[in-house]
Amino acid sequence: MYFWLRGTIVVPKEAEGRRLVVVADFGSEATLYINGIVSGAMDMQHHDVTLTRSASEGEQFEFVAEAYAGHSDQQPVFGESYLCLFEEDVYQFFIDLECLWQVLTFTDANSLRAAEINRCLTDVIAAVDFGLQGEKLIDNVRFCRDLMEPLLSCVNGSTSPLLFLMGQSHLDIAWLWPIEETKRKIARTMSNQLALMEEYPDYQYVQSQPYLFQLAKELYPEMYERMKQRVEEGRIIPEGGMWVESDTNLAGGESLIRQFLHGKRFFQEEFGKDNQMLWLPDVFGYSGNMPQIMKGCGINYFASVKMFQTYENVVDPFPYNTFMWEGIDGSGILTHLLDYGDYPIRVNPSFLIGQWNDRVQKDGIATRLVQYGHGDGGGGANRDDMEFLRRLENLEGVPRTRQGSPIDFFEDQVERGIPDAKYVGELYYPAHRGTYTTQAQLKRLNRKTEIGFREFELWGAAAELLQRKAYPYERMDHLWKQLLLHHFHDILPGTSIHRVHEEAQAELARLHETMHVMAGETRASLLESKSSGVTVFNSLSWDRKELVALPDGVQAIADHTGNAVPVQWHDGTLYAELESPSMGWSTYGVIREEQEVPTVASSAVWATKSHLENEYLTIEMNDRGDLISIVDKQTGTEWAADSCNAIAMYRDQPSAFDAWEIDRRYQASKVALEDKAVITVTANGPLFANIRIERKLHESTMVQDIRIRTGSRRVEFHTTVEWNEKNKMLRVDFPVRIHANESMQEIQFGYVRRPNHASRPHDADRFEVSQHKWTALAETNRGFALLNDCKYGVAVKDQTISMTLLRSPSYPDETSDQGTQQFTYAFLFWDGAFHDSRVIQEAYELNYPLHALSGTRSLTEQSLLQVDQANVIAETVKLAEDGSGDWIIRLYESKGSSASCGIRVGLSYSALFETDMLERNLTELPVENDRISLQFRPFEVKTIRLAHTREVS
Repeated sequence: MYFWLRGTIVVPKEAEGRRLVVVADFGSEATLYINGIVSGAMDMQHHDVTLTRSASEGEQFEFVAEAYAGHSDQQPVFGESYLCLFEEDVYQFFIDLECLWQVLTFTDANSLRAAEINRCLTDVIAAVDFGLQGEKLIDNVRFCRDLMEPLLSCVNGSTSPLLFLMGQSHLDIAWLWPIEETKRKIARTMSNQLALMEEYPDYQYVQSQPYLFQLAKELYPEMYERMKQRVEEGRIIPEGGMWVESDTNLAGGESLIRQFLHGKRFFQEEFGKDNQMLWLPDVFGYSGNMPQIMKGCGINYFASVKMFQTYENVVDPFPYNTFMWEGIDGSGILTHLLDYGDYPIRVNPSFLIGQWNDRVQKDGIATRLVQYGHGDGGGGANRDDMEFLRRLENLEGVPRTRQGSPIDFFEDQVERGIPDAKYVGELYYPAHRGTYTTQAQLKRLNRKTEIGFREFELWGAAAELLQRKAYPYERMDHLWKQLLLHHFHDILPGTSIHRVHEEAQAELARLHETMHVMAGETRASLLESKSSGVTVFNSLSWDRKELVALPDGVQAIADHTGNAVPVQWHDGTLYAELESPSMGWSTYGVIREEQEVPTVASSAVWATKSHLENEYLTIEMNDRGDLISIVDKQTGTEWAADSCNAIAMYRDQPSAFDAWEIDRRYQASKVALEDKAVITVTANGPLFANIRIERKLHESTMVQDIRIRTGSRRVEFHTTVEWNEKNKMLRVDFPVRIHANESMQEIQFGYVRRPNHASRPHDADRFEVSQHKWTALAETNRGFALLNDCKYGVAVKDQTISMTLLRSPSYPDETSDQGTQQFTYAFLFWDGAFHDSRVIQEAYELNYPLHALSGTRSLTEQSLLQVDQANVIAETVKLAEDGSGDWIIRLYESKGSSASCGIRVGLSYSALFETDMLERNLTELPVENDRISLQFRPFEVKTIRLAHTREVS
């Protein structure tokens, strides 16, 4: 809600030649329009707006204010407003006085500098007389300023450190306000900064997040033209890399690449500026594969603030400010970690001295990058900052300063020499661990929607080439930007107010529906005949044989030899176990009703209320649905060290930051779940067996289908929870008989190893970590993995994998996660080395089902792409962004080992290039015998551009 106020101001005689300002208290932030132009704003650090710096009697100003009327129970209270004459000399006097006083506070009391400042301030206090008024007061403060001027002119010696100052405003796309309010915040922020630029010609301002520029362009075209002019002058610096400041723990790897693709493209097309730095000041940890993704997207530098704002973590602080950050593949990025300092930030001597003195890296650096300007809700710098900066370029006792682009800092550092400091692996943030789980529905919708984008892009590329089906480039550009917007670091992590989550969930649900409808329609367009047949589509880069839900109306099918395929009914759906080649399709015939369909003589899979079994394993269960025994039939190994699939609930009441945190002592607050389950067998072969568990969980209920297939080591848990808890956390535990000192969790394009013990402080800090599709414990010759379809938080302690299923914090969203929650997880064990296991393939298969459609193609089986090494995965196949029709294929090494790999493309092509992640050609690739040979280092991502041969119609 918003309210509008309007008025007319006529300059009185006494204001002639003076600065005239409006001081207004609307009880909330407000955008001010002066004579129809967005001219400034009121916010936490901007309390007045200048109408003119030199008023003329009789001059008239039309004044309009749009003020935020609040949300939920947050309602503003209207205060008093004034038209004021600004006493400029008195203001300048106070800036001088505060400047010297703060320098004195940090100066050695025995130094000559301290003695001289003391003497000066004594004289100033003796001389100043606030009982004076008018011109007498002005003369008095001018005299006092003259006393202070010599000491404000003293400069530093040759060893003074240098601070590169970056004016900026961290503007959360959504947090304690909805996106609708952000549309006003960008106008408030930019109008204030533009006003400062009018008065202070040396001021330069850095603004990240092209999404915000897009809002300004669409909603405030006149202001945007002024912004463009300042960009051209080099005074607004568009820098930051991503479309929005994205979370990097939860977003998929392809999504992170698209953040750079869309972000960098916008700044390039709008302003001709190529971003070189990723700026993520407030993100809750940084994935171990970010250095490679940054490098691949043409980003040379990384800067953040968050790593030093770690609350409880006072034992093992992060060791560096300026360092080379090495990712899991060996890629390195020059990185600088800033400090917030006092909040809100005021640029004054104490702030700048603290920025240098509080550095953690006491040796090897002579410079730092420093942000200033109010943030979180936008705002940016104010006049106080500008006036202090005029005095602080080189003031004795304060680090020297230089305003400009953050790129200046990094280029200067390269010229000086990069410090001999390297940090390897993820930048784990030892706080805000609850963000891996809070708002589970958002996280589920995001995972499913990312999958929908992948499916459509693959089949859309195939349909464009094979069927000449027009590809919706513009629509996909818009849809991708909508998805990327919701990866903002207070939306996807679930740390915003209820309205933000409600709107995000609705938007992601629409995106999810849109992408899966588009993918389904595109798969259907590849069928040439709707005759009696079923075509099975496989989007993964290996051949598959899996359970598939058959299309409605199909009662039985036959393989290519004419033999009937076994089927099984379950909950009104007919299933068959079907095969499909790598990134392709296969066709099965439909058996008419009058044809006899043979029955399966015996089944390797069967179930009772307490027992599940197939060829590979046997499972025993208790009366709560816990697995009390898991036996590998081939080796006789018992895998369960205690009850597995053990559902546990805890009181979840962190000391602060409810939605963000999981208290490290949560295990001391366990909630008893003693009710027995209602257990029924709902399927008993021939293809799979299913046991249904119905349980009461405190005030909530759970229905879980435990399913095992014939011929599979994967056991699935299809789960629905009616979640009615407040400040509770639900987990599932799998204690297994594995001895290991570390666990493995999948991240984007690879995995990381983390300790499963608390031997050192940094080990203990990682009691809850993020994952993508799997977590595993492994010995050299065997292992156990827990897979999931939408769960990101996990803890591994000793031999127990504990996955976080649900939370229910009450701030800032009092309704977090209430209602129906659906998710699937699965376990898998294997014998042999992890490198030879199917963990990664099984995790993909759990998330990317085969799709069966009625209809056929003339070519009954076709593979679009084949990869001959199991540890190399084709993550993305898409059309090139330039509209050429070329294919982009993105592959990565998934097991942490070097690989010599060959790929074969099932369609003819005329040229082949390796590109960067932004699809810019790097080198032409040779082809021998239709095999494209590629060499991968561990966890390397490669992007291939393939120009297809097209027939001229």
